Amino acid sequence: MPCMSAAPADYKTALNAVPEGDEAARHDALHACHQRSADKLLKLCFDNGGIYIKLGQHIGQLDHLLPEEYVVTMRQHMLDKCPVSAWPEVAQIIREDLGQPPEVLFKEFSTTPIASASLAQVHVATAHDGSKLAVKVQHAGLRESCAADVTTIEFLVNAVRVVFPDFNYMWLVDEIKHNLPLELDFNHEMANAERCRRNLASHKSSVAKSVHVPAVYPQLTSARVLTMEFIEGVQVTDRPGLARLGIAPGALAQLVSQTFNEMIFIHGDVHCDPHAANLLVRRGPAGQPQLVLLDHGLYRQIDDGFRREYAALWRALIFSDKAGIKQHAESMNAGDAYPLFAAMLTMRPWDQIVDFDPQLEHLSLTSNKQEKDMLRGYAAIYAKQIGDLLLRMPRPLLLLLKTNDCLRSVDLSLGAPINTFVITAKTCNRALAEMDMQQSPGVGSWLSARASMLRVEFIMAAMRVMGLWVAVQRALGLGAAAGAGRGLGNGGVVYDEGVLEQHRRAAEAGIVLAAQADDSARTAAATAA
Repeated sequence: MPCMSAAPADYKTALNAVPEGDEAARHDALHACHQRSADKLLKLCFDNGGIYIKLGQHIGQLDHLLPEEYVVTMRQHMLDKCPVSAWPEVAQIIREDLGQPPEVLFKEFSTTPIASASLAQVHVATAHDGSKLAVKVQHAGLRESCAADVTTIEFLVNAVRVVFPDFNYMWLVDEIKHNLPLELDFNHEMANAERCRRNLASHKSSVAKSVHVPAVYPQLTSARVLTMEFIEGVQVTDRPGLARLGIAPGALAQLVSQTFNEMIFIHGDVHCDPHAANLLVRRGPAGQPQLVLLDHGLYRQIDDGFRREYAALWRALIFSDKAGIKQHAESMNAGDAYPLFAAMLTMRPWDQIVDFDPQLEHLSLTSNKQEKDMLRGYAAIYAKQIGDLLLRMPRPLLLLLKTNDCLRSVDLSLGAPINTFVITAKTCNRALAEMDMQQSPGVGSWLSARASMLRVEFIMAAMRVMGLWVAVQRALGLGAAAGAGRGLGNGGVVYDEGVLEQHRRAAEAGIVLAAQADDSARTAAATAA
């Protein structure tokens, strides 16, 4: 621990030694500190395993927030290069938890793990009926060291805060205290997996045949051993593997987006650790691309009240609705800091969030290094305000932010030209309409909800038509302005302000027409009621 607790002092010493005004030297010293501290953090994670590995994995997803040295170092070593438990420890845990040794419980059992993660490692086994199984066995000693690990992390968080008062990460300690005991109970993970399977197979799901949750064997499962069916597949970000399967990255990006939008906004029951190692892809029974969800230990169930506000907030973000963003952000304790709160959710600056974009791409991220550096700069400048917001926002939102970070990382790795925010807008609108119908059952409520859904569909269709019109104008060389335009997140393309004004008016007209249709439907609903 001493090596990591000395990291804040290393920053202070190195930066204080730089001559005043020498920005180049300061830049070099800062990046050298980043790399030294990242290496120390990596060693700390590997030396202590378990919870520290999970922290390292999450850091590897934050490439728009943290210095590149931390992200690259963690990502290269944390996702699939975790420490491995020795076979005697594995066999002992199976014997203690399931009552018999592995050679009795299984027809065959490989003593070499095929994967090792933060809390457990996976072995291939064969059941007595010939079924191929994946057996997840918890690393020895994790449950016993849990309390001490949390205390150590709390010490490190406080040490950072002493040297850098603006960095308050006590919210992280609170989340670990709540979630770690649940993740260390594989019976809890089995229950999460079963709920997920039921949700995604229900009539409410649009991805039922395109997502698979491995079946769990309860008789061979305990608090530290989880036995499930073995699934062949490639990691979701394995571009060569996807090419071998003939699966287009764009189609896969769309499926991932649909799946997790449904979890959040329709089912309110969310897999909160969707990094690349937990998402496999294969060809399903009918030959269709199929997403396989692994590691169901970290979930968050959200109530209808939060789900409604969160869906309404994302709908407002996607349509650049300033009043709606303010209203729904304030309901999540953002207060006057709602522009910063919106930026935290989207990883976009406020002026871009509320900027008009005829193709709904104002929230899209890129892998551009300059953009990443800009976002990291914002994170450093507003570190204190971000910490304050994280301390007072609703607890479910913290894990949803982590989920968003993981999904953004997957989306950027796929590099597919798919606007996943269109999917989010549709799912949010559907969720709000369904909650309205549940709250006030009847024909009138149904008509009103359908009108609301059609209204958003109409607006998005109008936006897409306008986007196509922009593309046609570009192709024909029309509307090119000399210095009168501005970038709209479309690869640096500049549009004529006059053309944009036409688009604004067309969009407003579309919204008015949709609102009139909405009013007509509400009138019909009232009559029906």
